[in-house]
Amino acid sequence: MTEVPGGTRPLPAKLRVDIDAELLELALTHRSYAYEHGGIPHNERLEFLGDSVLGQAVTVMLFTRHPELDEGQLAKRRASVVSTVALAEVARSIELGSHLRLGRGEEQTGGRDKDSILADTMEAVIGATYLSAGPDAATELVLRLTEPLLEDPERYGAAMDPKTSLQELAARTGASPPHYSVVSSGPDHDRRFTATVVVGEVSMTGQGSSKKTAEMAAALSAWRMLSEHA
Repeated sequence: MTEVPGGTRPLPAKLRVDIDAELLELALTHRSYAYEHGGIPHNERLEFLGDSVLGQAVTVMLFTRHPELDEGQLAKRRASVVSTVALAEVARSIELGSHLRLGRGEEQTGGRDKDSILADTMEAVIGATYLSAGPDAATELVLRLTEPLLEDPERYGAAMDPKTSLQELAARTGASPPHYSVVSSGPDHDRRFTATVVVGEVSMTGQGSSKKTAEMAAALSAWRMLSEHA
């Protein structure tokens, strides 16, 4: 049920938690797939729940682990960890994209690697974990998956402010400053943005529901690419 073409291992094995099979399938069902299959349920309600669970888990962790931080610093760090860009990073670490149930349109336009879809589905999976295994298991999952971002200061900083991090990395490596271009598509009520950033010889794209999130996604992808070759 959770294996699709491209999946290498069952998703529960990657998550290391037992999740009800039907709930997990629902968590992986994007609205584009639901629409093409007669309006079956999709993952947006689970996404709503998972967003709340994620926010609480990260808030409590930051509060207890960092007594030296004031309210503003805590809020900034929380925002970075629960951001679309950071959650997409987490989703890629467990190859979540290979397990998605997408409609044909999203499949053809690279939906399996879109930051917005990956982040939303990650929240839905967290919601499914909460309902299946309880709040403790859901909290443990959140903290385990977000730990790499918090332990790697450079990667954490890039996820928090990818455009600034990319600009700084370009300056350190002698690459030309980042240049962004953005195009939009879709109806007004569901506008999608695709940003392209060119820095040095690197060109990367990112998608989002706003110009800002699309540029952040593109910047983080470019930052990762430059970092690997720095």
